[in-house]
Amino acid sequence: MTTTPPRTVRSAFADYLRSRWDDAVAAGLDPVARLVYRSNLLGADARITNTGGGNTSSKIAATDPLTGKPVPVLWVKGSGGDLRTATRANFASLYLDQVMSLRDMYARFLERGPKTPAEDAMVGMYPHTTFDRNPTPASIDTPLHGFIPHAHVDHLHPVAVMAIAAAADGPALTREVYGDDVIWTDWQRPGFDLGLKLERICREHPNALGVILGGHGLICWADDDRECYERTLALIRRAEDFLNARDDGAPAFGGPRVQPLPEADRRRVLVDVLPWLRGRVSRDATTAAPGGALRQIATVEMRDAVLEFVNSRDAQRLAELGTSCPDHFLRTKIKPLYLDWDPQAEDAAALKSKLEAGLARYRTDYAEYYARHKRADSPAMRRSSPSVILIPGIGLVAWGKSKSESRTTAEFYCAAIGVMHGAERVSRYTALDPQEAFDIEYWLLEDAKLKRLPPE
Repeated sequence: MTTTPPRTVRSAFADYLRSRWDDAVAAGLDPVARLVYRSNLLGADARITNTGGGNTSSKIAATDPLTGKPVPVLWVKGSGGDLRTATRANFASLYLDQVMSLRDMYARFLERGPKTPAEDAMVGMYPHTTFDRNPTPASIDTPLHGFIPHAHVDHLHPVAVMAIAAAADGPALTREVYGDDVIWTDWQRPGFDLGLKLERICREHPNALGVILGGHGLICWADDDRECYERTLALIRRAEDFLNARDDGAPAFGGPRVQPLPEADRRRVLVDVLPWLRGRVSRDATTAAPGGALRQIATVEMRDAVLEFVNSRDAQRLAELGTSCPDHFLRTKIKPLYLDWDPQAEDAAALKSKLEAGLARYRTDYAEYYARHKRADSPAMRRSSPSVILIPGIGLVAWGKSKSESRTTAEFYCAAIGVMHGAERVSRYTALDPQEAFDIEYWLLEDAKLKRLPPE
């Protein structure tokens, strides 16, 4: 078991959105190193973007090693990289003119648009545009950066903005928060067609500063890298200030249904239950490991915002809806396992009994979810056990094959709690349609990314 240090998911004073840009540091960096610097600053706080999520880019002039002539190069965070820890090696470099020319190839497909063969075929063309033999694989978000006609682009999943993006009244709220500065666009799976849509938005709204991608996140741009970084912070701050201004002091999530256990009692229950639960979660008939077992490590989250959620009247309803941002549910699965356990009236034995029944029910539900939404070419079903378990009175338990993986899963669901809190404060939280969620979770391109991870 690991526990993470207390850290608030939301804050009335958004100091985390203060600019950390240092001109003295940036002045000593080449253009690619400045992109890495900007990325590291943006990735430093999970409220701005999650571990491994989001991407940044810069369009930079370089000398073509083949011709010796200057060419524009798109440097964009590569597939699977993390902004907080990124180095130059985590960025793909592509001939910008060749990326732009792919629009002509795309136009020749008779069937185009999200989830068409044309979309995945274009991803296979990105390696052909590689500049200077860079081995870093380009992200599926490459067109979102390449087709925006500005030198620098940030695409992130800030908790405050995601609350707007996942709200039932998202388009109206976007206009209320941003006016004409930020344009709403409905949910669409990332890819070539979405890049073309962003290009049209920039053409039709030349004064816009960014776009809210419904159910997904924020993308904004500028022609100066510091301006792009500080614009990103400013747009997040506007969403944060809007949410805070709507806080009327009413209890979050419908108020408490149960009270938290004292911390000493929480730890006592966890010591009793966690080793047993780890064994149950590690046994999963869908895994290919010998005997159906796969080692799982737990991270426990008991910060105040987590307890406020798991103890609340609305927790079960919201948990069942699932998460919205695709970056979240790729870690947390379509939804967590919520346990209807009363810490004041029931003991650890009752908790184990409810966990046993809950795991069985979750695995059945997940198998039905897979069977209902799978495509002819979908990858085989992955583990059917939950990666997040919500226990009233105690907190959140996240699972992963390593300490790092379970900690990141916990981070993602903490972000999802923040998104739900904000959306419910100003509207009604909505999640992605289950088919859309499945098509992300079992997208062949995402599956290929998972297969590149180190083996057990």
